[in-house]
Amino acid sequence: MRPPLLVNTALRGLRLRSAPSQRLFTLNAISRFNRLNSTVAPATSESCLLPTKDKKPYYITTPIFYVNADPHVGHLYTLVLTDAIKRWQEFKGIAAQLCTGTDEHGIKIQQAAATNGVEPEEFVKKGADMFKNLASTAFCSYDTFVRTTSPEHRDAVQYFWGQLERAGWIYKDKHSGWYSVGDETFYAASQVEPSVDPSTGKNITISKETGRVVEWSSEENYHFKLSEMGPKLLEFYEKNPEFVTPGAQYEVVKQAVEKGLSDLSISRPTSRLSWGIPVPGDQSQTIYVWLDALINYITVSGYPWAPGSEHLAAWPADLHVVGKDILKFHAIYWPAFLLALDLPLPKQILSHAHWTMNHKKMSKSDGNVVNPFYAMERYGVDTMRFYMVHDGGINSDGDYSNDMIVERYKNELQNLGNSAGRVCGARFDIPLARDEYFKGGWKLNEVDKEVVEMAKGTAKEVEKLMEKLDVPNAVKKAMALMHKTNQYLQQQAPWYLVKPQQKSEQNKIIFVAAECIRITAVLLQPFMPTKAGEVLDKLNVEKEKRGFEFAKYGSDDTFGEGTKGKKGAVFPPLSE
Repeated sequence: MRPPLLVNTALRGLRLRSAPSQRLFTLNAISRFNRLNSTVAPATSESCLLPTKDKKPYYITTPIFYVNADPHVGHLYTLVLTDAIKRWQEFKGIAAQLCTGTDEHGIKIQQAAATNGVEPEEFVKKGADMFKNLASTAFCSYDTFVRTTSPEHRDAVQYFWGQLERAGWIYKDKHSGWYSVGDETFYAASQVEPSVDPSTGKNITISKETGRVVEWSSEENYHFKLSEMGPKLLEFYEKNPEFVTPGAQYEVVKQAVEKGLSDLSISRPTSRLSWGIPVPGDQSQTIYVWLDALINYITVSGYPWAPGSEHLAAWPADLHVVGKDILKFHAIYWPAFLLALDLPLPKQILSHAHWTMNHKKMSKSDGNVVNPFYAMERYGVDTMRFYMVHDGGINSDGDYSNDMIVERYKNELQNLGNSAGRVCGARFDIPLARDEYFKGGWKLNEVDKEVVEMAKGTAKEVEKLMEKLDVPNAVKKAMALMHKTNQYLQQQAPWYLVKPQQKSEQNKIIFVAAECIRITAVLLQPFMPTKAGEVLDKLNVEKEKRGFEFAKYGSDDTFGEGTKGKKGAVFPPLSE
């Protein structure tokens, strides 16, 4: 084993960032909720996250996406889910910053570039551009797009390695085990099983966890003393029982650590993996892709921080949003690396489920992989955003269905748009009804009271669900108010109240319905920012009155001006 490297020799020329670089900073990162009215993602390639004047912003991340293949609907779901949570924070008046990006190192990238006959640099740039395009197309309001091939990230990774080595957490030894190129990880013998390749009939060995092919590998590389981290991790989990949500996934993580951890191989020989970040001081080894990738979350907050400037960072992350297939790396390896250096841990990890089709895993061989760009072009961006957050799985997999997208559009979104169109009809006068309400209102019957009470409680119930990161049920709770309103309009039929003595009754019904529609649209903004905004535009809700504080019944005394007879469908018929 070679002696630990001193950081100043191992990382000669490293640029310690005493404060986040103004060159990398984007003002878009700390804009408040009024930016929800803009659906265009920032054009920055990489940004350094800064705190607001008074406190650290809410810092949320997607995983960085691997660029060896085109984006699929699972990537879209992660982006939309993360963006909706970020927008919700801004909706509540909290400064928030979202980091996404691309993981551009590893054997898979090296092999994919060779297969396509291009250099890795060209291959990963094309991949990064595709994921930037996906984020922008999906109205993902990211503040930072990190690429692991950037100089800032390379410096951070090599510095982190040097710190681990100085602290005695790294040693060099021979490693033998079952390695999966697809998963970029080693598996123990107990984690693999024999199988048969369905396309060739050949005997293969696969990971029990992911089903991906593994091959026996024996090589000399560096190891992280993960086995010594078990007690610290378990102590942390016990003190932070909501560190991983949902709770079932927390138990999975905890039980995995309780069974015992093996030391982790954290480098590969350069002869096998040349496309990556070299181990400082040892050009024969390349840093393990997951150690490299996980550090992105602190790279963008200015790491490595010069002594005394840690307070300038947005770290720790308030929430990592990840798919359940990479939870182990985020909930075990990443905390272990950070604990080894006494660095703050992320506050929480949301592990979401996957998308299937006909309850079968999506795969290229089965021809059931959904192209997210085609889906957004066919159905509309906000329709897909709504479908993703409404039907996407947190606890269990969501089953993708074109028929269900159409059903959601017709029975959910068009009902919202049609209800808004009805109260803006030429026979109704929202401003007159509104003014009558604020002058004392009307005597409500039991039907009115049921709807009004629901409207008064919806915002608080949605808020509670979002605090639990239960995004699907939060969306459904907001839409439940719309369904109740639509039912109320049908039942009360204000279009039949045409006599002068019935005008006050008509005004009551129109105000109650319009107010419920307004509240629903206000609450839906983080999930479908464009279309919810169009509903509010139809009701002539002022831009300054679209924050969470205006999701209360009777909180807006100016909306509705000029809506009488207002034409235009927010959700026109789909071209199927």
